Amino acid sequence: MADQCAEQVAVIFVSQRRPGDDVAYSRAAADMDRLAACQPGYIRIDSVRAPDGAGITVSYWADEAAARAWRDNPDHIRIRQSGRGRWYDSYSITVARIIRAYDWRRG
Repeated sequence: MADQCAEQVAVIFVSQRRPGDDVAYSRAAADMDRLAACQPGYIRIDSVRAPDGAGITVSYWADEAAARAWRDNPDHIRIRQSGRGRWYDSYSITVARIIRAYDWRRG
């Protein structure tokens, strides 16, 4: 088990997707993942979606400034606005400071 002590910021995006438009949504999500990965301070993104459209995406950033820069990225703003109009019934965002994290893998 590795203790990762460097403080990080997590942006937790919990959403409820609308049905349909899966191809365009998947393309936009992949574009956002690639764009985020190019941002200074990016660490990683974890994302899951249930068959009923409920989803959670957590992006990890080196610090608050990096997380805010991602929020304020013009391409991210544009796709976020599209998401409100086309793909989501609802979402919530929580920003949290991570003070410790652990990993474990079998075998």
